[in-house]
Amino acid sequence: MSRYDSRSADPGSYRDRRSDSGFGGSSNYRSSSSSTGRRDNNDGAESPRKSDLDGLTPFEKNFYVESPSVAAMSESEVEEYRRRREITVEGRDVPKPVKSFQDVGFPDYVMQEIERAGFSEPTPIQAQGWPMALKGRDLIGIAETGSGKTLAYLLPAIVHVNAQPFLAPGDGPIVLVLAPTRELAVQIQQEATKFGASSRIKNTCIYGGVPKGPQVRDLQKGVEIVIATPGRLIDMLESHHTNLRRVTYLVLDEADRMLDMGFDPQIRKIVSQIRPDRQTLYWSATWPKEVEQLARQFLFNPYKVVIGSADLKANHAIRQHVDIISESQKYNKLVKLLEDIMDGSRILIFMDTKKGCDQITRQLRMDGWPALSIHGDKSQAERDWVLSEFKAGKSPIMTATDVAARGLDVKDVMYVINYDFPGSLEDYVHRIGRTGRAGAKGTAYTFFTAANARYAKDLINILQEAGQKVSPELASMGRGAPPPPALGSFRDRGKGYSGGGRSWS
Repeated sequence: MSRYDSRSADPGSYRDRRSDSGFGGSSNYRSSSSSTGRRDNNDGAESPRKSDLDGLTPFEKNFYVESPSVAAMSESEVEEYRRRREITVEGRDVPKPVKSFQDVGFPDYVMQEIERAGFSEPTPIQAQGWPMALKGRDLIGIAETGSGKTLAYLLPAIVHVNAQPFLAPGDGPIVLVLAPTRELAVQIQQEATKFGASSRIKNTCIYGGVPKGPQVRDLQKGVEIVIATPGRLIDMLESHHTNLRRVTYLVLDEADRMLDMGFDPQIRKIVSQIRPDRQTLYWSATWPKEVEQLARQFLFNPYKVVIGSADLKANHAIRQHVDIISESQKYNKLVKLLEDIMDGSRILIFMDTKKGCDQITRQLRMDGWPALSIHGDKSQAERDWVLSEFKAGKSPIMTATDVAARGLDVKDVMYVINYDFPGSLEDYVHRIGRTGRAGAKGTAYTFFTAANARYAKDLINILQEAGQKVSPELASMGRGAPPPPALGSFRDRGKGYSGGGRSWS
């Protein structure tokens, strides 16, 4: 039997634990400042005042019991493990990381799914994030895409749900996960279904672009976990198809992307309807000031775990090639590049606009290349079909706008091509992060024009940090020099800047 009780054992067992945490006991949200509502050393939002909690049913959120093997780790061993796995932590009473799945003490039904998935050991964000999340404290997690953060919050969410009272008619969800895009929301749901099925935890995915009927029916039947994009969720709330009164575990995934997409007002509106003593987990790949400011308002006395550096950087498993060309050269360069790298592997090509995406895709198909496109103007059914064709390798080339830059988890994307340079370095890092996932190697090619010159200096920093070579042309632009005349085709170029692997020259 796991250290965590499950609803499958005794539906009433949660009542026996409420004296240990939550209201009346050693509260997980109470601190020295809780009686005054002051900020806690500026490291989080105001603690919930007792008056804010009157009438709310107490709930359990601290489930962590340190295993003997973890307890036996000395401070020097902990420091060495964190150093080796590039884990940085902040906060009070930070728990030690776990080295194995057995150390976490997940219930048997969760362990069975972990074994079935074939995972060998926790990723760094899981090793440190699981003990933090299971202790019931608010958590900020900063980790690059493909780092395993979805399971870092979903498995503790399943444990959390199983400790709460069963849903009553009219109840909304217990766990709410907010995501910026439909694609990411659907992928989170797939994981929630896989790992929640054995304990009969129901979920639904709420997003726009599809009929509301099936989503409304799911909500009316009652689901413990809702994964949602902000706009459609607000629509469901305003239509009284669900409510957030039962939410005690809130996740904001890809918080930086949600702010980039202008969801700040919607996020605030949603969070205002959730009880103040909830547990909040806030996940982001980058840590700009806007993300930090939002976290300070929503989280109380949080742990913070950073994998690698909070500074913007690219996955070191990705070879990055940047070539300076003119706008008019792009299509011919793309075709020559595809001739060089096309070997049946999946190739993801990013454009800035929906119109450009369709135009290039149409031209590629006319020239005999198996390409399909995905962007926000396409129906959800068409987006799903294109994605399934790409995943299956039936159409190994997919063009996309930034709708696919975050949360697109397709195995075996070997190459990413930035046909248009994105509007920010954050988007550049996330675009190329569609390859080199889960320990695999990948290659990214970027077309860089005179119009992109303002990004040259920061792009050079990203390349250098990842140990990539910087061409003299890009270095010159980074120093503020005018861009060089457009050069010949990749095949006419010298071989000094390929960065290894397949040469672009």
